[in-house]
Amino acid sequence: MDDDIALLQEVTKQAGDIALGFFRATNEVWMKPGNSPVSQADFAVNDYLLDKLRKARPNYGWMSEENEDDQSRLNHRRTFIVDPIDGTRGFIEGVDEWCISVAIVEDNQPIAGILHAPALGDTYCATGDIGTLNGVPLAVSKSIPVKTVTGSRKLNQMFEDTYGEEIKVVDYIPSLALRIAMVASGKIDAAFARSGANDWDVAAADIILSNAGGSLCDIRGDKLSYNRENVRVPALIAASQHAQKHVLDLAKKDGFLQ
Repeated sequence: MDDDIALLQEVTKQAGDIALGFFRATNEVWMKPGNSPVSQADFAVNDYLLDKLRKARPNYGWMSEENEDDQSRLNHRRTFIVDPIDGTRGFIEGVDEWCISVAIVEDNQPIAGILHAPALGDTYCATGDIGTLNGVPLAVSKSIPVKTVTGSRKLNQMFEDTYGEEIKVVDYIPSLALRIAMVASGKIDAAFARSGANDWDVAAADIILSNAGGSLCDIRGDKLSYNRENVRVPALIAASQHAQKHVLDLAKKDGFLQ
């Protein structure tokens, strides 16, 4: 895996430089079905990653938010799962919290992952049982009860209304992957997401969190399985393994993640 991680570090750094060329600059935007945006930057980064990664690892499958899924990836033991820009809305608005997300999945589980956030100067990386931020080992907060949480704008308002006197709700972060990575770094205690995300939004963040002593799970407490026919993921919580049950109870109360 050392060679694979070195490859991911090299190509995501270069891809980050490409993305920065469009950030707070000329960047054409289109709307996809479902009213989600995609930009010129998303396509440029995706094209670069597709070219470099597939040439370097032609025996690996490919899944990306910006490529049509022909499901040929299902015929490969290892598959790249890619989000060229996670947090596109924030990117378009000039917000720094976006990243390039690349995971390598084997037998439906991530075995390596990288989140490169060039506007923040941060790179989260995971392979084996090691997770790092800019080369420094990561460790989750083990606070119980949890003191800081974040989620979507709507979830943040719901948590503020219900737990505002007990828990600090951190401002909305456009990139779901970075919300999960912030849990891995111990900057926040827990993050939440309603259903509607996809493999590419969370696969790299999943292994980064796991290697930092955390857990990404659905509201039953079950781990995710990747590179299946259906790439949609359920409602999620990210927290330390130590605090998982407590956080699940919070999320289920008042039906936040139902």
